[in-house]
Amino acid sequence: MSGVTQNLSKMSSVNALAQAAPAAEFHHLGKLAPIALFVYNRAEHTRRSVEALQKNDLAKQSDLFVFADGPKEESAWEVEEVRKFLRRIGGFRSVTIIERERNFGLSRSIINGVTQLCQEFGCAIAIEDDVLIAPDFLSFINRGLDHYVDEPRVFSVCGFNYPITVRSTYPYDAFFSYRFACWGWGTWGDRWAKADWSVGDYAEFAGDIERQKRFNRGGDELTAMLDRHMAGKNPGYWDTVWGYTHSRHDAVAILPVVSRALNIGFDGSGAHRYLPFGQVALVTTGEATPRFPVFMEPDPDFAAEIRRLHRVSTTKKLAHYVLDKLRLACV
Repeated sequence: MSGVTQNLSKMSSVNALAQAAPAAEFHHLGKLAPIALFVYNRAEHTRRSVEALQKNDLAKQSDLFVFADGPKEESAWEVEEVRKFLRRIGGFRSVTIIERERNFGLSRSIINGVTQLCQEFGCAIAIEDDVLIAPDFLSFINRGLDHYVDEPRVFSVCGFNYPITVRSTYPYDAFFSYRFACWGWGTWGDRWAKADWSVGDYAEFAGDIERQKRFNRGGDELTAMLDRHMAGKNPGYWDTVWGYTHSRHDAVAILPVVSRALNIGFDGSGAHRYLPFGQVALVTTGEATPRFPVFMEPDPDFAAEIRRLHRVSTTKKLAHYVLDKLRLACV
């Protein structure tokens, strides 16, 4: 493991985790999933994210692993401020801080961190430092992981939902989606292991229109995002590759009807500055046990709304083309 690991309380074993949640509630997993929190150099965002986590119903029964990325030359003092805060946090069953000595970048940090926890515990919940979660987020994700643990077509349980209209007659508290949502989510080790982060079959995919159409069921821009990632123009698109893994294996994600996550990172502090859609304010639903759908196909109405939200305009396509040309000219 790279960097310095500071274990603020005893490292949990699988058996200890199993005692944290009543078997009657999580009768398949038998345990609560460990939480991976990914942070870098944004102390205020990290503070707000941790405080939201601490307010969760299952926080005191959960084991938190914080993956603190190493500094770039210009960000050393900001990274240290984040780490000073992390060393004081409590409110969880245990807190383990992994301080990277080198800068991994967000994509590598998430891939390595989730892989580590999945290999050790069989599942993981992942949250980034600019994501706030509702008080019942951990309950929803853990119950989803428990409910679908034996359903190999479900690859992710997500806490975020897009601002879509849910018809009043819809009988469940969650729905299946072609599109993975990366703002607070969970997965299982056997499904995470199916990801090929080098996308070794990209040449075949690029020449197969039907496979591209299948991937784009989650949004018209997904194939273009994967193209940009493979061309080295957006090398941090780990979530696009994970979404492609869903499509490649004919898998789905489960999303909540009421969003349990809110991204506060579109403020100029990070890589992303523009969000093409609004977000719904966080609320606590009070649902003791979410009603999860059984039929494994995404609802056509929800799928259409998510695609609409991610529709790429001609202006945006032109802007990407111009930016790509400028980047190449500067190389």
